Amino acid sequence: MADGDNLLRFRDDEAHDEPAITLDSFLAGQTNAGAVRLEAGDDARALLPHLGQIALVEVSFPTFRDGRGYSAARILREAGYAGELRASGDLLVDQVTFMRRCGFDSFAPQAPIDAAALDRSLARYAHHYQAAADAAVPVWKLRHG
Repeated sequence: MADGDNLLRFRDDEAHDEPAITLDSFLAGQTNAGAVRLEAGDDARALLPHLGQIALVEVSFPTFRDGRGYSAARILREAGYAGELRASGDLLVDQVTFMRRCGFDSFAPQAPIDAAALDRSLARYAHHYQAAADAAVPVWKLRHG
């Protein structure tokens, strides 16, 4: 799962190591880049026409209290983006489960995340109540079909 300094990945493919360019740079003509970084407040929908050519979308979390990146991830996944979706910045271990439900599959936290705490956090909930960008079937649907 770990790859590099603090990089956590939940993918089987090779980590994308090309530096991500800003959304503004990408939209201004650097459309040959394979990695784009979304800052808090950037509109992820601007990438929708280009999803097939981007290998990595890195979403910045300047503070753990800023939840806009969750929406960006869900927008991209629901539009069919299958590339690596990386949360980076001020990430807390208890957010990883919810970030994964929104579609993030790699993480670059500012500070290391304790592996045992991460395992406990990921194993905490066997079922979920609502549908999300991941493939988990909501518990109500399991009960009632």
